Amino acid sequence: MEKKRIHIFDTTLRDGEQVPGCKLNTQEKVKIAKQLECLKVDVIEAGFPVSSPGDYQSVQEICKSISDPIICALSRAVEKDIEIAGSALKNAKRSRIHTGIGTSDCHIRYKFNSTPEKIIERAIQAVKYAKKFVEDVEFYAEDAGRTRNDFLARVCESVIKHGVTVINIPDTIGYCLPEEYGKKIRYLKENVKGIHKIILSTHCHNDLGLATANSLSGIINGAKQVECTINGIGERAGNTSLEEIVMIIKQNSHLNLFTNVKTKMISSTSHLVSECTGMKVQANKAIVGINAFSHSSGIHQDGIIKKRETYESINPEDVGIDKFSIVLTARSGRSALAYRYKKLGYFFNKNSLDLVYSIFLRYADKKKEISDKELKIILEESNLMNDNKKKKLITID
Repeated sequence: MEKKRIHIFDTTLRDGEQVPGCKLNTQEKVKIAKQLECLKVDVIEAGFPVSSPGDYQSVQEICKSISDPIICALSRAVEKDIEIAGSALKNAKRSRIHTGIGTSDCHIRYKFNSTPEKIIERAIQAVKYAKKFVEDVEFYAEDAGRTRNDFLARVCESVIKHGVTVINIPDTIGYCLPEEYGKKIRYLKENVKGIHKIILSTHCHNDLGLATANSLSGIINGAKQVECTINGIGERAGNTSLEEIVMIIKQNSHLNLFTNVKTKMISSTSHLVSECTGMKVQANKAIVGINAFSHSSGIHQDGIIKKRETYESINPEDVGIDKFSIVLTARSGRSALAYRYKKLGYFFNKNSLDLVYSIFLRYADKKKEISDKELKIILEESNLMNDNKKKKLITID
């Protein structure tokens, strides 16, 4: 069976930047956009031009600087928003306006004080107006996760009739369970006339820690685009993490899916976004956290030294990291200690390793982690270092 391509829509520069305290200037946005182009994402959502003059300028400059990905600008279902988005995108080689409106009962009643019929009419008018500026128009049904499937299908069918090219089904507050979200996508695939003409997109938030799982369920059930951010940054608890969804697809060939992302650039892209936004990546973050390929348990260390696959499902080189890391703690065993000494050029027989290990444990019980500098101090304390300190085989008879 032929593999199905999943389009990667990166919204780091729009939804990702909405994190409190995360403010990017135009120069930083262009720098990240160029990195995303090298990463080979399919779409870059460059910003929300009507929100500020700075965001408008950033979208303009990104359009001038980027050639391959589609450059997308967000708008509400408001003519002024759409007009300004179209203006900001005028220099893009490939452009898209992303417009939409809330469709859940909660949004219709409390946010818009409106009715379902009026919401459909506003959705249609927004798409028709956006088509005056660009051919590629994406529609978002905000809070689709809590929208009744039959009404969501009506909205989708209405905008398809007026030329929309992509329909985004956001789980705006991270409400859905993976099975529920997948069923919602499947329902639309099976019940919306003309759905085959457009791309269905996922846009999942991580309020309950399910953003990546929901996006995966979405594409398994027929979505062809995933909206995500580097390091999973975004509103509140963040968005679907680009690195997670891309590597899940890469590592699970039975899904019969693929992306065009150059995965060996994931680590460097993560570092760049973290540096520019000031948003540190949590140590245990999947794929890009500092501990993602670090091992401190003696059992795990012994296994991974013998064969990497025993305790790693991903080759660190696939995401741009040179190798796994053996962290020496009080939980480490002899094999890990010997491994780290070998990296420094020291080799032990069994007796000498036992001696060094006994000293190592005394140090390790007092500290969280033992450094290379401390390994040399331990070696000196063991009296195994030769006088001229040349690195050679150290043995005890």
